[in-house]
Amino acid sequence: MAKVLLLDQQSQEEILRKERKANNAWNKLKRNKTAVLGLAAVCFMIAIAVFAPLITDGKPNEIHPIDAYLTFFQKGHLFGTDEFGRDLFTRICYGARVSLLVAAGATIVGGIAGVLLGLIAGYMGGIVDAVVMRIMDGVLAFPFILLSIVLMTVLGSGMTNVILAIGIAEIPRFARVVRGQVLVVKREEYCNAGRVIGISHFRMLFHHILPNTISEVIVYATLNIASAIISESALSFLGLGIDLPTASWGSILRAGRNSLNTAPHIAAVSGVFILITVIGFNLLGDGIRDVLDPKMKK
Repeated sequence: MAKVLLLDQQSQEEILRKERKANNAWNKLKRNKTAVLGLAAVCFMIAIAVFAPLITDGKPNEIHPIDAYLTFFQKGHLFGTDEFGRDLFTRICYGARVSLLVAAGATIVGGIAGVLLGLIAGYMGGIVDAVVMRIMDGVLAFPFILLSIVLMTVLGSGMTNVILAIGIAEIPRFARVVRGQVLVVKREEYCNAGRVIGISHFRMLFHHILPNTISEVIVYATLNIASAIISESALSFLGLGIDLPTASWGSILRAGRNSLNTAPHIAAVSGVFILITVIGFNLLGDGIRDVLDPKMKK
């Protein structure tokens, strides 16, 4: 009888181990085929950005007027050339560095400020919550392009200022996401117990509430990188973003605007890279959401 009970206990432990292994983050992500596809696209774009000096000639701004508007594979140019004879493949690879760096930097800026404001507003409530969220609503009331134009006019052009402009515009969205989670979490029993024993507000916020809201922040940040790439491309397309001749996907798209009839490949190449990257981050963000959702066990 004891042997039967022991075998039964061992089999249950084995089943639990298999279930834990099946439900760890990586295995759950692998089961989501679209998320794996998104991860592959994101990793590919990051790889060409990191290894741009190794896979190109390292001269994205070198001009060869005689070779202007070459199409695919002509004279050894994989994606052809632009109006100044600059190699498009090289500019796309170096543009990936700029566009991804701007998107990540803007997400970090908007995320840090938005998370802090959302934590304070949701936890404090009352007049603090009302004031903070009305300010956030006021910022959201401005169309993104108009707000960006104002910020870029005040800050000036350049990569750092583009990161700040996009990041500031994203603060209200992060704040609203975090505030909503804080309003739920702060009413949990462990938070009530913490208040009863007299732990500090700082410890309550950053040791108990924030860790239980961070999953939503991670998911939103992943999705926000996609929108930040589009934002950078829009600003550069309007001439408000990255200073020329620095390559970015938006500036390449802008350069191809005036030659859509004669050399459509210039705009097409940059547009395709923007499209693939945005779709990749969106698919990856959806997959991460499913991984971090405790209800998604199967």
